[in-house]
Amino acid sequence: MKKIFSLYFDVPLVWRILTAFFLGIALGICASRMPREELDTVLPYVEPFGTLLISMLKMIVFPIIFFSLIIGAASLSLKKSGKLGGSVLLWYFFTSTAAALFGIVSAILLNPKMSGALEAAAGHREELAAMKNASSGGGLDAFLVSLFQNPFQALAEGRFLAIVVFSILFGLAARVLLESSKTSEKEKTRIESFLDICRAASSVSFKLIDWLMEYFPFGVFALSFVNFARNGVLLFGPYLRIVVCVIACVSGMILLVYPLALFVFCRQNPYKVLLALRAPIVTAFATRSSAAALPISLRTAQKLGVSPSLSSFSLPLGCTINMDGVCVHLPVFVILASNIFGIPFTASQMAILLVSVIFASVGAGGVPGGSVFLLFMVLENAGFDPSQTATIVALALGINPILDMFETACNVTGDNVCTYIVAKQNGLLEVGSPKGALENDVRAE
Repeated sequence: MKKIFSLYFDVPLVWRILTAFFLGIALGICASRMPREELDTVLPYVEPFGTLLISMLKMIVFPIIFFSLIIGAASLSLKKSGKLGGSVLLWYFFTSTAAALFGIVSAILLNPKMSGALEAAAGHREELAAMKNASSGGGLDAFLVSLFQNPFQALAEGRFLAIVVFSILFGLAARVLLESSKTSEKEKTRIESFLDICRAASSVSFKLIDWLMEYFPFGVFALSFVNFARNGVLLFGPYLRIVVCVIACVSGMILLVYPLALFVFCRQNPYKVLLALRAPIVTAFATRSSAAALPISLRTAQKLGVSPSLSSFSLPLGCTINMDGVCVHLPVFVILASNIFGIPFTASQMAILLVSVIFASVGAGGVPGGSVFLLFMVLENAGFDPSQTATIVALALGINPILDMFETACNVTGDNVCTYIVAKQNGLLEVGSPKGALENDVRAE
């Protein structure tokens, strides 16, 4: 038994995760052919192991954000922090625009169609009605209020933006006091001591991530098995062309658009950077949660040499507002609606779709029902009537569990790529190339 454990841990962690992931997919697709009654008796024994992984990741993500952001903000001048914040937001807007354009052009070229659309949509009408009833309006005022919340309540409820805002303001206030001539030396010593505690807490949190990573293969296997056992059979049904279209669009974004941006702005081999980002991408794919992938993204950024003063701000923010996968995904269903209902897709509608998708994606993280719910706004802006919109949203609900995996992987890739580029351009990259980080990563695993 000792030899078996030794052989298991000798295998690099990333290979254990990938093996578990693909094994879970294969067995899940096989299990999806079982009678529903038998499958329902098997899944409750497997599902808790996947839920446990997501719970573990969400447990550690908020302490990391809180302490890392305080340290990062306290280490920057107000002028530099403002410049970094502007650069991050500009890059997120740029990649969202590129993703929307890429998604629209790709969808037009691939021209998704579906037979039996009305029949397939009918099976999800109840789910659609429940989703609409659960939704509540927000608006700009609600968004602004959400930025400034009780920090302890925000930590307990997992509100990323409120945590980010409070932590940055807290860190900047500490920085101002440290630089102020009116602050006594005794007070400065106390502030430095508090920041030392935050640094220690951040280091301990990252050590916890290292421990949690050893459970990853088991959790990833359970998540992929359950997801494909419940939905994998849909890949071979009438949704096949839509699935292939969305996967092609997302793959093109990850393998072509992001590498092009890395090459142009960083002047290095982009695929080495993507290879270094494999852990957060696989985590996002398996968990279908940007929040669950965030601790791994932060850990990976640290290994790549990205300054915590940047990554602890940009990655949580991207997790909330940067949804490139949504920008790629939504146009596919708009073109599908155009094909199903025989409505021509004009140049003016394309411009409206572009703007709608970009602004819809910013609110994806805070809308009940996720990106599927945003289809209401996007389709209505594109000129479809309420009944046509409801039909397409119902279709999206039927295939969303599969597509959401690819969409989330794209979201997280975009967050990490933007962070890396901003770090490279602002001299916040301690490692000049990801090659050294990759070698260290392999040795550590």
